[in-house]
Amino acid sequence: MFNKKTIRDIDLAGKRVLVRVDFNVPIKNGAVSDDIRIRESIPTIRYLLDQRAAIVLCSHLGRPKGVTPEFSLQPVANHLGKMLGRPVAFVAETIGPKAQAAAAALKPGEVLVLENTRFYDQETKNEPGFSKELASLAEVYVNDAFGSAHRAHASTEGVAHFLPAVAGFLMEKELEYLGKAMSDPEHPFIAILGGAKVSDKIEVVHSLLSRVDRLLVGGGMANTFLASQGLFMGDSLVEKEALEMASGLLQQAGERIQLPTDAVIAEAMTAESERRVVPVKSVPAGWRILDIGPETVEAFRKSLQGARLVVWNGPMGVFEIAPFAEGTTAIACALAGLKATTIVGGGDSAAAVAQAGVADRISHVSTGGGASLEFLEGKTLPGVAALLNR
Repeated sequence: MFNKKTIRDIDLAGKRVLVRVDFNVPIKNGAVSDDIRIRESIPTIRYLLDQRAAIVLCSHLGRPKGVTPEFSLQPVANHLGKMLGRPVAFVAETIGPKAQAAAAALKPGEVLVLENTRFYDQETKNEPGFSKELASLAEVYVNDAFGSAHRAHASTEGVAHFLPAVAGFLMEKELEYLGKAMSDPEHPFIAILGGAKVSDKIEVVHSLLSRVDRLLVGGGMANTFLASQGLFMGDSLVEKEALEMASGLLQQAGERIQLPTDAVIAEAMTAESERRVVPVKSVPAGWRILDIGPETVEAFRKSLQGARLVVWNGPMGVFEIAPFAEGTTAIACALAGLKATTIVGGGDSAAAVAQAGVADRISHVSTGGGASLEFLEGKTLPGVAALLNR
């Protein structure tokens, strides 16, 4: 279980604290359009303010190539100020004389946001010189960016070698929920996996099969499993190079892997295309599977009844196109109605429960897609490993 020191375990009074947050949020017309990740960081920031710490926040935003104005964190700093109800300063540097001066001028109870860490290529290279200079802005380092914890970057891992490094409350919450699924799951434990490719999630499938009572598979990855049983999939996405692997997994797991029995098909991936519901063994040539069908939804719902723990990662179809979102939405609603601990991996699954309006009825919606996936694979996350042990 969670064995890292947190902000509760360290004296922060009057200290300058560098906090790595995950402010990688969508910006539209110069304003934040979805602030869930900022909201999730507020408990840590408020606690630090209560401790009379001076707070220096750093984050990446998008994948800029050098200094790119549309990826500036200035709008995020403005938005955070409104959420906190107090001024939040911003400096257009991550390291350098301006950043040094702005951090040095901070008084206890004040907040500063640094510019996008990825404006510097030393960040993703985890360059020690960059890490050291970033660390020089503070006396304590807090990592609260679970969504970036699987990256060994300067601001997520490198800095921890130069300062006392502890976890924030969001990092702690993420690791406690996901850790429970990996080390001490309640049974029946059901996992639901979707998304496009089996190859992207093969390690997760192996890892989960050693723990779960049942694995429900939807999305494009289900097509590869179905094709490995000799079914014709029409123009559906099928990973030919993964057929043997999928077949082997089905033999190994037997009935613990549950596949779709019907599907929503169309001739093209557009909202205007004619749609049909067919059994998975009756996909005609020229048509493609784009969602699970109503019979599969019902079967999956039945399998979820009585579960004590459910982990879901990946949509059941092309949910970003409304006519093919019904299967994903139905699964989101089914999870919301369970008397179980429900954990939704970040990325598309998190977007799906938000879209279905049931996020507040899920036990834990992760802020990290790639990070939660790697954690469920059983991998060590560099940003977590670098923190001080209890």
